[in-house]
Amino acid sequence: MLYRDEAIVLRTHKLGEADRIITLLTRNHGRVRAVAKGVRRTTSRFGSRLEPFTHVDLQLAEGRNLDTVTQAETLTPYSKGLGLDYDRYTAGTVMLETADRLVAEERQPSVQQFLLLVGGLRAMVAGEHGSGQVLDSYLLRSLSVAGYAPSFDGCSRCGTVGPHRWFNPSMGGVLCATCRVPGSASPAAETLTLLGALLAGDWAVVDAAEPRHLREASTLVAAYLAWHLERGLKSLEYVER
Repeated sequence: MLYRDEAIVLRTHKLGEADRIITLLTRNHGRVRAVAKGVRRTTSRFGSRLEPFTHVDLQLAEGRNLDTVTQAETLTPYSKGLGLDYDRYTAGTVMLETADRLVAEERQPSVQQFLLLVGGLRAMVAGEHGSGQVLDSYLLRSLSVAGYAPSFDGCSRCGTVGPHRWFNPSMGGVLCATCRVPGSASPAAETLTLLGALLAGDWAVVDAAEPRHLREASTLVAAYLAWHLERGLKSLEYVER
């Protein structure tokens, strides 16, 4: 059985002497692992088309454990724009790893996650906003799509309308004084406003934010991500926050 889909290449692994296992986030089939035969040979016509960050149109043959790539056409080589800038490249790597972790089940459609990743990579390459802010916005949105939407206004425990001064990743966002639990952070009010803007995509507010609030917001986003993924991302260690 053959099928066709568009995908973003998330990561690759060597297989044998000339093949690779390609992990893909597809538009209609979710997360898919496929074998690209002979792709490591210099004569392979698939070589540069199946590298991480590449938006590609694929034809695949279904297999028992792994599918097989039979055709590949590049739609957008995002790696070219990201590879020229360290901050964008490392932030983009975090986006790929996040998508790989959040879409855990293979062959389960995840159109929203796919569109978020494509939009995030496009925004990262465009360079109209800071790479750290594009990353934080993507992380918050992808977590929301996965069912872990944070609350930055109403108390995440009792629902009391804010503003509130406490934030706790394990409780799902901000907390009122009554619901506050030990270990909760107390970010600046401007930081919480910024986090809400990152989630909503209000770039006018994000671009006007002060550096100290951007740093504090990034710290809280990383903590929220690590809690819901149950462990940190390896690639996040290389991002300058």
